[in-house]
Amino acid sequence: MHTASSVPIYATIPFILTLVGIAVLPLAAPGFWSRNRNKACFSLLLALPIVLWSLLNSPHRLAHAAYEYASFLCLLGSLFVVAGGIHLGGTTGASMLLIRLLLRTNSERRRTKHIPFFFILLVSNAGGLITPLGDPPLFLGFLRGVPFVWTLRLLPIWLLAVGYLLALFYWLDSRAYAREAAQDLARDDQERVPLTIDGSLNLLWLVLIVVSVFLPIPARELVMVLSAFASLRLGRQTGRKKNAFNFDPIVEVAILFAGIFLTMAPALLLLEQKGPSLGLVEPWHFFFVTGALSGVLDNAPTYLTFLTTAQSTAASLGLPAAVASVPASFLAAVSAGSVLMGANTYIGNGPNFMVKSIAEASGYRMPSFGRYALLAILVLSPVYAATALLVSLY
Repeated sequence: MHTASSVPIYATIPFILTLVGIAVLPLAAPGFWSRNRNKACFSLLLALPIVLWSLLNSPHRLAHAAYEYASFLCLLGSLFVVAGGIHLGGTTGASMLLIRLLLRTNSERRRTKHIPFFFILLVSNAGGLITPLGDPPLFLGFLRGVPFVWTLRLLPIWLLAVGYLLALFYWLDSRAYAREAAQDLARDDQERVPLTIDGSLNLLWLVLIVVSVFLPIPARELVMVLSAFASLRLGRQTGRKKNAFNFDPIVEVAILFAGIFLTMAPALLLLEQKGPSLGLVEPWHFFFVTGALSGVLDNAPTYLTFLTTAQSTAASLGLPAAVASVPASFLAAVSAGSVLMGANTYIGNGPNFMVKSIAEASGYRMPSFGRYALLAILVLSPVYAATALLVSLY
């Protein structure tokens, strides 16, 4: 095991460059960045030094990062493939399934840039706060000993975040709808059709994927992969054709997150080793630090890092451990911070980037990396302030 001093600060440079590249290259070199092959070369070039460093200094860490990445991709990829085979038609209403319906429903309108943005905040992040199946970090917490139903205690924070975002979205969307051209509204009304579903057999594969999360390793990942394969090979494919399904979004996510998972290993190791000396002694400390880093380190491994930090801090302070060897207030803070602030960037939570890719493939112009981050933090700041107070009450 490394000591903190054995992990050089410069080992985090590839990770920093990875984040900078994801933020800058789509604007500075859009032609280069549009090809997944170039993204793969970029990720490999920056990840290679960390892979070599890990092989020499911490091979078990490298194996662990590879496992986490494989598990992450199995879950996200299987949901993407299976949901891509389900086509919900009509104008009425899980990220991968609902985003296509929502974008099609509003395709006749012109003032809709806010829709995928709020979808990421609400559906891909805040909406999953009260169940381990709703967001990757909470699922990892369940695997680490947090009772499955414990996250229901986060319901007050969930109601606050979801209620606020729904109210704000309704206000903005109502104003945007009122400014739509008359011919676009007429077309929207004329093209309204009853709700229909194609590819209903895929609902079975979705259920299997959800149930598989309770299985041990590697049965869980095997069921996910087999469910995706069955979705592609069995049953009618009309839903997939109507969705104009292709693998480009999941390939892009797989490439970029491979680089992220590999290059962030030294940064997480530094955090894990220096965590007890960071002076985190209050629930709101854990909420803001976990959340701030979740936005740039991916919220699932960040959750685990600060869950471990909370456990060691509680032990050193002699605090009563209510669940998973931590006080309930610390666990609530780490959970809420990782889930809610995972919305701060496109890479803070895996589904964020997936929704971005699907929206762009549907013709939406999504905000740049930096603009999205500024907008997300601005919109969610009232939720963060209120949640920082609420976690102290657990």
